[in-house]
Amino acid sequence: MSDTTTARRVDKLSSASLNRIVEPDRDLPGGVGDAQLIADELLLSVAGLEPGGLSRDQMVTLSREVIAAIAHGGIAFEAVLMAGFSLQIARTGDYTDPRITYLLHEMGEETRHSRLFVRMLDQIGATARNPLDNWFGRHVADLVIGRIVIHPALLYTMVLAGEEIPDLLQKRAAEHPGTDPFVREVNRYHRQEEARHLAFARMVLPEVWERASVVDRTLVLYVAPLFIREMYENLVHAGVYEVVGLPGMATWRAARRHPERVATRREATRPVLASLVEAGAIEPGRVPVPWRGLCGVDAAGHPVTSERSRAIR
Repeated sequence: MSDTTTARRVDKLSSASLNRIVEPDRDLPGGVGDAQLIADELLLSVAGLEPGGLSRDQMVTLSREVIAAIAHGGIAFEAVLMAGFSLQIARTGDYTDPRITYLLHEMGEETRHSRLFVRMLDQIGATARNPLDNWFGRHVADLVIGRIVIHPALLYTMVLAGEEIPDLLQKRAAEHPGTDPFVREVNRYHRQEEARHLAFARMVLPEVWERASVVDRTLVLYVAPLFIREMYENLVHAGVYEVVGLPGMATWRAARRHPERVATRREATRPVLASLVEAGAIEPGRVPVPWRGLCGVDAAGHPVTSERSRAIR
C-alpha cells in the first residue's frame, strides 16, 4: 500500500470520527441497574468453573465486580495507549501528517471512553482490591509500560490486542439478553469506535514494522505474547473472587487454565496474529513459539487440536 493510499484511507477514518462524535455524558445517560450485570455464562472470571455453590446474591456481586475490574483495566490500558500516541506526536517531524490528525481523534475518543468507564465504576461501587497492586506489581507494570510506549511496533501490536480482546467479550455481552441494558449500550458504543481504531492500527502497522528497530521487532515476536496473555488473564484479578468468598489466587489460577477460558483467549488473539502476518511482521509458516502458545496455532498459523494444544498452552 503506497504512502498516498494510506494517507487517503486515514483521512477517511478522521472524517468518520468527526461525523460520529458521541459524548457519553450527553448521549449515553443513565447507568447500571441494581441486579446482575452479565449472565453467569459470560462471567470470564468463572468461565467453566464450578463457583463453589455461590448464592444468587453472590453471583450478582461477582458480575458487578467483574464489570468494574474490566472497566478499571480498560481505563489503565487506554491511558498507556494515549501515552504512546502522545510520544509519537511529540517526536514527529510533520504535524500535518494525516496519521497525526487521526491519532488526535483517537485520543479524544479514548478519553470519552475512559470518562464513561469512570462513571460506571462510580455507580457500581466495587470493593475488590487487586493483590498485585503493591510496590512490586507497580514496579513491574512501570517497566512493561515503559517498553510499550517507546517502541512503535510493540505499541501497535498491543493496540490490536487491547482492542480485539475486549471486542470479542463486548460482542458476546451486547448480544446476550441477560446483559444489563446500560452495559449493553456501553459495549455497543465502545465497539463502534474501536472498530475504527483497529482499522487504523492494521493500516499503519506495515510501515511501522518497516521502520522498527531490532529491539522493537524482537519484543513483538517474542515478548508481546507474554504481555498480551497477562493482560487477558488480569482483566479479572484475583481480588474479585475474594469478595464473594472464593480463594483469590487459587481460583484465578484455576480459571486461567480452564479450557473455556483458554479457548476465549485464543479466539480473541488470533486476529492479532493474522494482522502481524498480513503486515509482514511474521512470515507465513514461521510463527514464533510464543505466538503459537498464545493463539493455539502451529508454525503455519493453523489452529491446533485440543490434544496438541496442551503442549503449547
